[in-house]
Amino acid sequence: MAERTLRGARLGGQSFEDERGIEFAARQQVGYRCTQGHEFEITMSIEAEIPAVWECPRCGEEALSTSGIEREEKAEKPVRTHWDMLLERRSEKELEDILKERLELLRGGEIGPAHLHRANQKKRRATA
Repeated sequence: MAERTLRGARLGGQSFEDERGIEFAARQQVGYRCTQGHEFEITMSIEAEIPAVWECPRCGEEALSTSGIEREEKAEKPVRTHWDMLLERRSEKELEDILKERLELLRGGEIGPAHLHRANQKKRRATA
């Protein structure tokens, strides 16, 4: 049994792999400078798309590229209000008609809070 034990390197020992025959990807150094004045370089592949902004490893602020790459400005959608969305579904004339109809129902006691209905019922009984 002792003859069958595995012999070799101990755990955590040297790796027997070497870099012979391995061709690394072409690289480039990309420089950045943050608002605090920290300058640093990041190694990237030549094929990679270089970002205009990178997080500073020292302070965490945004760092801009020193090679003149500009940020892409995103086109922002205009803010749509509730009124804009309502006008997409109905015209102002339709909205005025609906408002008049609802006000008549509210004043007649057919819709609205219960305390308004009780007050209208008392008035109707007093006049009848």
